[in-house]
Amino acid sequence: MKAIILAGGAGTRMKSHLPKCLHKVLGQSMVDTVISTVKNAGVEKTIVVTGHEGQMLRDSIKEPVVFAEQKELLGTGHAVMMAIEHISADDTVLVIYGDTPLVTFQAIARLAEQHQKDGNAVTVLSTIVDNAFGYGRIIYKKGRFAKIIEQKDLLPDQMEIKEINTGIYIFSGRALIDALPLIKSQNAAKEYYLTDATEIILSNGLKAGVYCSGDPEQFMGVNTRVQLAQATEALKRRRNEEFMLSGVTMIDPLSVWIGHEVSIGVDTLLYPGVILEGKTVIGAGCVIGPDTRIADSVLEDEAEASNSVIMDSFIGSGAKIGPFAYIRPHSKIGRNCKVGDFVEVKNSTIGDNTKASHLTYIGDSDVGENVNFGCGTVTVNYDGKKKHRTVIKDNVFIGCNSNLVAPVTLEEGAYTAAGSTITMPVPENALAIARARQINKEGWNKSE
Repeated sequence: MKAIILAGGAGTRMKSHLPKCLHKVLGQSMVDTVISTVKNAGVEKTIVVTGHEGQMLRDSIKEPVVFAEQKELLGTGHAVMMAIEHISADDTVLVIYGDTPLVTFQAIARLAEQHQKDGNAVTVLSTIVDNAFGYGRIIYKKGRFAKIIEQKDLLPDQMEIKEINTGIYIFSGRALIDALPLIKSQNAAKEYYLTDATEIILSNGLKAGVYCSGDPEQFMGVNTRVQLAQATEALKRRRNEEFMLSGVTMIDPLSVWIGHEVSIGVDTLLYPGVILEGKTVIGAGCVIGPDTRIADSVLEDEAEASNSVIMDSFIGSGAKIGPFAYIRPHSKIGRNCKVGDFVEVKNSTIGDNTKASHLTYIGDSDVGENVNFGCGTVTVNYDGKKKHRTVIKDNVFIGCNSNLVAPVTLEEGAYTAAGSTITMPVPENALAIARARQINKEGWNKSE
């Protein structure tokens, strides 16, 4: 099976400089979502038809697809004509819109199965809605599919029909190749409509059928930002239900946002306001506290994070992050570590059982195991021109309000006295004191 994804529309109602299909649902563009869906349904080759801002769309898609260009936006039939050079007579061809991110791969797979079972030249995917106004209707004669009639062309006795055309079709390659040149633009819009291909196929003596799917919500197209928000909410709800059925607990599912590529282990608890993005992997038995954002990161089993931001980093099992911590990219936090309130870690490796409980900055550092950071510690990594690394070996104790001016190394078991600014290496098991001696001026504040 091959797929033709129609993604060339201008999307003027989106009021945007972006092509409509590049607007995102759950962090992924609509067209990328559709590409993933058809791939999961068994499509082996995908042709994306671009039009408005086509180069921008081409640059954004990273999946291996073939592109066809629709230089003039002359309707759905015309868009498919632009892709026909990639279709052969022996192909089975799925046609779908790039702005339908809610369609499931199961619906497409069932459509393909029905198409093959009935031996159709074309099979239309339909659904039934309560309010069909504005949609093309499915018309039957003597129990067989006859044609699709658009809203403006309906007769009075056809207005009450609730079965609509979703705009998704499966064609045999030969039937589609033969029908496309016969589509005419003799209508008010002077466009070539793909719906006309179904009547042409029937007039050629071939078989056309309909597969009617439940859950009409999944066939919702997105034309405005209001509909984009509605689609995002629907997809969010679907994803969250899948996770809960797989063993994840959500205190308030409506407030939890989980991206397309996220995975979560069993018995993990998600509090309200959690945002999980990118290729994040959450292990089993984790606790993700309120208002925590995690992107492109790994949290091993039993890790916890609360009221914090974790970006492109690794958190070991049993580690506790936050509240109000910021783990910046390229950081690795070991097992059973504590990175507490108002602690920032950037581009650093922190060994197992190390604790930085509060008010600390750890940047460009290699930290060993069982290290204790006193409150107010700063690794001073930037000299105004270059970044330098700090090396802190196992079992080091850093006193409160210490500044470690990189490049500097603290050997195993070293201590720094509170309030010290360390600019030279500290030997193993040594105590470094780098502060002025206290002098008391007696009577200095006594009134004259």
